Amino acid sequence: MSFYQLDFEREIGELEARIAAAERARPGEGVPALRGIEAGVAGEPEDAEALRRERDERLGQIYGSLSSWDVVRVARHPDRPQTRDYIRMMCRDFAELHGDRRFGDDPAIVTGFARLGRHKVLVVGHQKGKDTQEKLACHFGCAHPEGYRKALAKMKLAEKFGLPIVTLVDTPGAYPGLGAEERGQAEAIAVNLREMSRLRVPIVSVVIGEGGSGGALGIAVADKVGMLEFSWYSVISPEGCAAILWKQANDQTTRAAAEALRLTARHNIELGIVDEIIPEALGGAHRDPTGTAQRLGAWLGAQIDQLVGLSAEDLIARRYQRFRTLGSVSERAPAGPPVGDDTAAGRVSPA
Repeated sequence: MSFYQLDFEREIGELEARIAAAERARPGEGVPALRGIEAGVAGEPEDAEALRRERDERLGQIYGSLSSWDVVRVARHPDRPQTRDYIRMMCRDFAELHGDRRFGDDPAIVTGFARLGRHKVLVVGHQKGKDTQEKLACHFGCAHPEGYRKALAKMKLAEKFGLPIVTLVDTPGAYPGLGAEERGQAEAIAVNLREMSRLRVPIVSVVIGEGGSGGALGIAVADKVGMLEFSWYSVISPEGCAAILWKQANDQTTRAAAEALRLTARHNIELGIVDEIIPEALGGAHRDPTGTAQRLGAWLGAQIDQLVGLSAEDLIARRYQRFRTLGSVSERAPAGPPVGDDTAAGRVSPA
């Protein structure tokens, strides 16, 4: 665990320090009772269980009323589980696959076969990295074109073996560097969109952290799309949106952009972009990675159970319909006289 703490979690940190002090002060464990700062009223040790209840209540209140920008910050928490963490906690017998057979291997996208519950699956996901060295190697989760080509090549292999595909999305966007553009970044993502729409096996995708633009969509064309409770999914990051609209990205403009983008899980399910919100552990996945992984694994297993019984033709047709209807709107005709009614319009024909 890092020492990173979000500003709205400071009181939680103070409560946890008091809980730790109360536990150290419990009598009968060979440790003298602590007094003063680490004690309750009148110098007596505090009740650790009561403090835990208070902490959990405050966590529920705080995380139940986060702003859109605060959700983005939670999704970027350095202790938030990433693809490799979820693979370790959810899967068995993971066998990683490397390379795109064209240029090289991109560590920003992880691929491999694994067992998820009773299913054999292909797992594809973004990896941001934990320490500085891994973050630099993974380009902070921003994949190059070889990453998307690797993902598609392994998806084609899963299709050949008739295995479901699970994708875990966690990227601020595709890598925008010169080399990536020279090697066909936009083309690689576009080909993934086309080919994933035609794959003849079930695909289930979950936004586990950040879901930024085409970098996210490049592995998210799926039969079922879910979002973890404190993740975000949008056409652009709040900072990018703020830089375009207000020519600068600061605290005020990024907060305004995050609200305008409607990028939280709640917004995305209201807009019909995702199918379901997967609850995280109390206080976010970074507080209880194992509990969140259990919820995520159970949801993925349930979706695969529903999809494996469908024929390839049904899967493709339903997948097409799902994405074809995104963004559809219905317009109501303006109130007024019926078209062609001269009397109602004040134009009375002569007798």
